[in-house]
Amino acid sequence: MLEGDIDLEGLSPPEAPAAQAAAAVDAEGAPPGRPGAQAAAMRVNDKYSTLPAEDRSVHIINICAIEDIGYLPSEGTLLNSLSVDPDAECKHGLYFRDGRRKVDYILVYHPKRPSGSRTLARRVQHSDAALAARGARQDQLLPGKGSVGAAGGPEPLMDYHEDDKRFRREEYEGNLLESGLELERDEDTKIHGVGFVKIHAPWNVLCREAEFLKLKMPTKKLYHINETRGLLKKINSVLQKITDPIQPKVAEHRPQTTKRLSYPFSREKQHLFDLSDKDSFFDSKTRSTIVYEILKRTTCTKAKYSMGQGEGRKKDSALLNKRRKCSKYGITSLLANGVYSAAYPLHDGDYEGENVDFNDRKLLYQEWASYGVFYKYQPIDLVRKYFGEKIGLYFAWLGVYTQMLIPASMVGIIVFLYGCATVDENIPSMEMCDQRHNITMCPLCDKTCSYWKMSSACATARASHLFDNPATVFFSVFMALWAATFMEHWKRKQMRLRYHWDLTGFEEEEEAVKDHPRAEYEARVLEKSLRKESKNKEKRRHIPEESTNKWRQRVKTAMAGVKLTDKVKLTWRDRFPAYFTNLVSIVFMIAVTFAIVLGVIIYRISTAAALAMNSSPSVRSNIRVTVTATAVIINLVVIILLDEVYGCIARWLTKIEVPKTEKSFEERLIFKAFLLKFVNSYTPIFYVAFFKGRFVGRPGDYVYIFRSFRMEECAPGGCLMELCIQLSIIMLGKQLIQNNLFEIGIPKMKKFIRYLRLRRQSPSDHDEFVKRKQRYEVDYTLEPFAGLTPEYMEMIIQFGFVTLFVASFPLAPLFALLNNIIEIRLDAKKFVTELRRPVAVRAKDIGIWYNILRGVGKLAVIINAFVISFTSDFIPRLVYLYMYSESGTMHGFVNHTLSSFNVSDFQNGTAPNDPLDLGYEVQICRYKDYREPPWSEHKYDISKDFWAVLAARLAFVIVFQNLVMFMSDFVDWVIPDIPKDISQQVHKEKVLMVELFMREEQGKQQLLDTWMEKDRKKDEPCNNHGPKACLDSPEYPGGAL
Repeated sequence: MLEGDIDLEGLSPPEAPAAQAAAAVDAEGAPPGRPGAQAAAMRVNDKYSTLPAEDRSVHIINICAIEDIGYLPSEGTLLNSLSVDPDAECKHGLYFRDGRRKVDYILVYHPKRPSGSRTLARRVQHSDAALAARGARQDQLLPGKGSVGAAGGPEPLMDYHEDDKRFRREEYEGNLLESGLELERDEDTKIHGVGFVKIHAPWNVLCREAEFLKLKMPTKKLYHINETRGLLKKINSVLQKITDPIQPKVAEHRPQTTKRLSYPFSREKQHLFDLSDKDSFFDSKTRSTIVYEILKRTTCTKAKYSMGQGEGRKKDSALLNKRRKCSKYGITSLLANGVYSAAYPLHDGDYEGENVDFNDRKLLYQEWASYGVFYKYQPIDLVRKYFGEKIGLYFAWLGVYTQMLIPASMVGIIVFLYGCATVDENIPSMEMCDQRHNITMCPLCDKTCSYWKMSSACATARASHLFDNPATVFFSVFMALWAATFMEHWKRKQMRLRYHWDLTGFEEEEEAVKDHPRAEYEARVLEKSLRKESKNKEKRRHIPEESTNKWRQRVKTAMAGVKLTDKVKLTWRDRFPAYFTNLVSIVFMIAVTFAIVLGVIIYRISTAAALAMNSSPSVRSNIRVTVTATAVIINLVVIILLDEVYGCIARWLTKIEVPKTEKSFEERLIFKAFLLKFVNSYTPIFYVAFFKGRFVGRPGDYVYIFRSFRMEECAPGGCLMELCIQLSIIMLGKQLIQNNLFEIGIPKMKKFIRYLRLRRQSPSDHDEFVKRKQRYEVDYTLEPFAGLTPEYMEMIIQFGFVTLFVASFPLAPLFALLNNIIEIRLDAKKFVTELRRPVAVRAKDIGIWYNILRGVGKLAVIINAFVISFTSDFIPRLVYLYMYSESGTMHGFVNHTLSSFNVSDFQNGTAPNDPLDLGYEVQICRYKDYREPPWSEHKYDISKDFWAVLAARLAFVIVFQNLVMFMSDFVDWVIPDIPKDISQQVHKEKVLMVELFMREEQGKQQLLDTWMEKDRKKDEPCNNHGPKACLDSPEYPGGAL
């Protein structure tokens, strides 16, 4: 036998306990992983037997107190697998070593072994024997106390921090065993320095936790779903035939005519459910969810060992033990403290390959995560079945949003084509391009810029008409109603999904059962409670205690020490420094964004002045386009960089707030990240839309930045064209670079780096090495799931681009549609192939994101009203047409919007250096504004026309906003949130459930009546013939007494 193994079969009963205790001490004193360091128990026919002599790699684990362990003859007796080929019969790591018990969850850790000790690779399966042994050995000799190992040599010095992690793992895994889970450890892996703990939930644990979590499960009762009749039925059948080629080929996506009645699982009512196949009753998603809830709820609380020897460590050891009396280490805390490096459920198998068994992951890859099926609907029910309701709702929302973009894109294309078709009929742009008008404009900058002809801006004026025409007003109203319709359509779709996914009775109160405090919150509460306890001790030390109250004080102290942290909570005073830091940081970040926009403005002004001095006429004629394009590219790069920075800052600010639950943490993080990224993405656009050209001043009295940079002016055709360029470049750049390139490039690069590392570790047999990897080893190399916040965030920002400034860029819905077609398949491929399988989370809606969408939709109405009114020339054209036009046409509109300036009124040092650049001397130049002419009594003052146009603009904003808001609310009111057929089906389910229980109660009552009738018939012979006849009857097998 191996060194340290104990033959129990040859020992007499009185000698066995002593040998067991010796084995426990021997195993505890040796460092982990040393041959003979641990002992294992095996039960066969209610007794222990020795291990086979030929299997020298099997170790005994923790044999102690065998007489106190109640062993039953059941499966899984041997703690280690005795299989000849350890990699063959476990179905690629999806099952335990016995090939029967499925792996529901994986814990990953880094086993640290002492230097100089050669360890035997092992695969160890824990059982209740290990649990009983752990309880009996906790007071035995522990590492770090100078014990002697099994080999007789002194134990090498170990890192006490790593030793502490090992003890925490041992206690935590023991508590998991106590909760009913089954564990199996694997340290002989293909990944160097990584150990895995496989977790399996047996049937009784699944039933117990499903009842605790109130999971709705399908019953045996089937009922028919109400189908549409008449004309609607014919229309639906025609639509099904038309859309059949674009439907995914999965069973879950086919229309169902029947549905199983669902009911919260109960062990007392198991007869209601179809338990013919217990292995598939709880699917892999549900099993992993149940195990994860147990992992979060299970804690390790005991102080396992002292910090070391010597007087110098006593204080630290006392503090450590004191803290652990109150601390609780669930899986979240253990992951945060590095006790485990990862925890995740397994994927169902491989998604590609010739000999791969067919599974849901492979089906998702073929029908959902492939770019070749971009034209098909998503198999949302299969996505929910594999990833859970929360991720299923995200992809369902993304699909609805993408579908709704189709009509918006079509209308946007029509509006754009209308602008193209009428550009040659637009009188203002024709007047600007007409060389005969010979309008001389004032210089765009001081000194270096000269006078210029308005006809040189002909191309800009014609392009502005593509987006600044009467159709854009209609499109703005349409998009506001589209946003309201989209929200209502999503609410109805969400209710359908709730019904089909059995979430109709799911409420937040049920989810609150699973809302465990975060590890950071528990640590802060513990720190506060310890401070409070030390202050109380100081007070008791200085205040003499009366003898009559000693007993009462002791009782109070004992009761308060039961759960020290239960009465302690973090108040606003505890969080005030974090709140103040949040406020200052957010204001500072917004100020940084504004400063960067100001820097870009200065760049535009200085670059325009520099290009104006260029001798090339082509360069000088394209100053506006060059400056605008380069400035937007700078803005795009800054936005992308600051997005990443602000995401990290938002997470840090949320962490220092120490929210109690994960839900609270997620909501606060979303709010901060959205606020910062919203300001970062839209500030340059807001500047061009509402501030550029508004505070310029006039010739001879311009407004300057830092007394040297003159504020920018809009082009004669307005700033709408520049706003369109700004919006399109930022939107397309973010989608191409940040959303798609980063999501495709970075995971591919990480995967390639991991491939090179593995190739470097084993270059000779790398392919064979990869083939032999177990499922949990392959999944460990995947990227961890980081939540849905980044996915939602990029779509919400895109939704803002589509709705907020759609009046200036009607093609925004089209580009968003094209991006989302790729985005859906890109995200699907990432979830199926690049990420570890996330834990399934129940959810009835998309949470705070719906409120953000509604807020953006309401804000879009206001912003589009101001864009049409103040940024475009729509209102000035109407005012001129109905108030000032003599012919009732737009002829003369350009001249009406331009004011005159006498060049002799320039301030000193601001006149052009080359006043004869146009070939003639200029006396009067024109600029875009409503001001009095130089020959007026109040020259250069604001004219009455300005106030008339301003009044019209404000009136339009008020009318447009209230009208569109009313129409949006009307759409919201007309469309019911819950479809009529779904409300009928929900009501039908409730009626059927009541009928089911009524029949069950009636059956019980009939059975009870039958038993009572039998008892009455038994009593009749006794009453008629006396006691002797009753005792002699067959019903009393004992006969007479």
